Amino acid sequence: MEERLEHEIAHGKYLVEHGAGEVWNWESPAGKERWRRRVKMLTEFIQADSVVLELGCGTGYFTKEIIKTDAKVTAIDISPDLLAVAREQVRASNVTFMEENAYRMTFSDNYFDYIIGSSVLHHLDIPKALSEMFRVLKPGGRIAFTEPNMMNPQIAIQKNIPYIKRKLGDSPDETAFFRWRLRKLLRSYGFVDIAIRPFDFLHPATPVKMIPFISGIGLSIIEKCPIVKEISGSLFIKASKQ
Repeated sequence: MEERLEHEIAHGKYLVEHGAGEVWNWESPAGKERWRRRVKMLTEFIQADSVVLELGCGTGYFTKEIIKTDAKVTAIDISPDLLAVAREQVRASNVTFMEENAYRMTFSDNYFDYIIGSSVLHHLDIPKALSEMFRVLKPGGRIAFTEPNMMNPQIAIQKNIPYIKRKLGDSPDETAFFRWRLRKLLRSYGFVDIAIRPFDFLHPATPVKMIPFISGIGLSIIEKCPIVKEISGSLFIKASKQ
């Protein structure tokens, strides 16, 4: 476990040195469109004055939008380098940045109304992370995450071939999820109202002129097609605690 944490701390330093937005593919026109969609998915249900945990906040890409809900946000990461950037870029009275281990968080039981994050769970030892999230989530609380889909051919290659993983700037331990396995795992840790939806056929390298067409056809047709949708790039994960 300690080795895995060390890998993520080293990966945080790599991201700061090479530009986290570029490595995460948020800076291209299509990347920005993908980011905007995820922001809406992860924040549209958050109520003002609720207590929110952002797991794996990185450099604050999503934090700066989460705080606009007027919730009380605690944004955590294992990487001091990423947190230093986040603290510089996101300054608001309703956010607190903390260096935390996702497997042994310092928060009391039943503390948060919501736990959210983007592209973070696939970096973690997921059983340990789910157990700890369940502990700190209030009864009636909700989790929401967007994560890579292992059914997508490009994702499957990227996450399973070490050479390609290194070339694309991934950390050694990160993976992706099969939604039926993840659903079973969430259920085993006590989560209910589980919904995992494949989405996103917009590649970060999509030419600008093609973005409206790909986004439109993806939302209206492809993501609704029973078989084809399974190979979309991402999964939108929601669940609750009774």
